[in-house]
Amino acid sequence: MQTADIDTIRAASRTIVRRLGFMRTDLAATGLAPSAVHAVLEIGDGRVTTARDLSEALGLDKSTVSRMLARLQAHGLITASAAKPDPRLKALQLTEPGRRLFEQIETFGREQVRRALAVLTADEQRDVQQGLQTYARALGSPSAPPELRLGTGYLPTLLGRVTDLHARYYSRAVGFGAEFECCVAREMATFLAQMEGSQVNATFHASLAGTVHGSVSIEAHPEDRAALRWFILSDETRGMGLGRRLLEQAMDHVDRQNVACTELWTFRGLDAARHLYESAGFELVEETPGTHWGQDLVGLRFARRHPHLA
Repeated sequence: MQTADIDTIRAASRTIVRRLGFMRTDLAATGLAPSAVHAVLEIGDGRVTTARDLSEALGLDKSTVSRMLARLQAHGLITASAAKPDPRLKALQLTEPGRRLFEQIETFGREQVRRALAVLTADEQRDVQQGLQTYARALGSPSAPPELRLGTGYLPTLLGRVTDLHARYYSRAVGFGAEFECCVAREMATFLAQMEGSQVNATFHASLAGTVHGSVSIEAHPEDRAALRWFILSDETRGMGLGRRLLEQAMDHVDRQNVACTELWTFRGLDAARHLYESAGFELVEETPGTHWGQDLVGLRFARRHPHLA
């Protein structure tokens, strides 16, 4: 995501915080600080039952939570008694005044949301709900790596992303330029437009945080043959085992479709890719020196036969 997009999210987040009243010394017209209001909500909903739970839920240290609970007790809003079976823990409950305050906060918060949603269409309301839920989940685990998602078939930006990854990698690895990039874009565009013409045709991709980081395609050829094409990984995902997983998907597909022989072309010197191909069952069948997109290279043709049709 671009810096400008990130700053837009940050600005919107600041606006939400201010409009909801979190900059004021009291929140939801309660006379309580925002952290205390959140404590009442967590206890009232039954999501927390002890001071330790509350500390984890609010992301506050134990001493801060202890002082806050003491103030809430002093106001007659909560009780804290020895918990069972561990009396070292304090079981938290709202008192009757605390329960009335809880209902007041709930009513206040719901009305804030209703007023904001009232000016939106039904689709916009769903976008707000889903977007905030997704963003909250992401904020809740900032140290967790993004989930790798494998998929099949066309998805928006796939063509552009695969072309971009090819252009960047092969310009650096072997010196290919505009002619090669245009060839990848043109031929893959034709393939995607005609992909539904055969059940053998397929494309597999892997995404991290909504961005494609790897892809491979199977293109149907006559006489129960197919070609493995446009296999590429981003620099960020090399060494993660993603290439092997994509190739496994592709090979499982051609075997299910009873493809007798699958071929691919590559170049001498791309040793990491060659190792993956050979581990997937491909064997070198031809070496052809020549000029490819302005570079003198040795082309390599690999073939893999169906394990049960050979």
